[in-house]
Amino acid sequence: MARKLAYWIAGMAIWLLMTWTVEYQSVIAGAVLSFIAALIFGKYLPLDPGKLLNPRRWFWLLIFMPVFAYQCFKANLDVALRVLAPGLRLNPGIVRIKTSLKSEIARTFLANSITLTPGTMTVEIKDDVLYIHWIDVKTDDSELAAKIIKGPFEKLLARIFD
Repeated sequence: MARKLAYWIAGMAIWLLMTWTVEYQSVIAGAVLSFIAALIFGKYLPLDPGKLLNPRRWFWLLIFMPVFAYQCFKANLDVALRVLAPGLRLNPGIVRIKTSLKSEIARTFLANSITLTPGTMTVEIKDDVLYIHWIDVKTDDSELAAKIIKGPFEKLLARIFD
């Protein structure tokens, strides 16, 4: 029951951050939807309530969001330039990168962050290895490729989830 309560509180916090309003209709809708989601999915979610409600983790999540937005903006510009200037060299390929993230949910967030960044897409995750399709493979060195692709995501996600 504590797990479901923690997820209901977290769901409400996310609702309030996403809607950015405290009008009673919106708060009631958020409370009801968060409650239903917590009842249905609370037993399946991987974090324990102590970790989920830790303010330090929420602080790093708030830091992660603008960093992610900035990385997406940069990647969008890169892909837009490649579309508008067809003479730019493309070197697509699959790159194997290792992650130091320990939890499955942290790895999933990393994979999704990489996929949501234009020009890269996570193809597969096997334990601590991610296979990424990259629109322009810049190096054959897997460590350097990992550093370029993961950018600041891995360090921030480690602070949030591990």
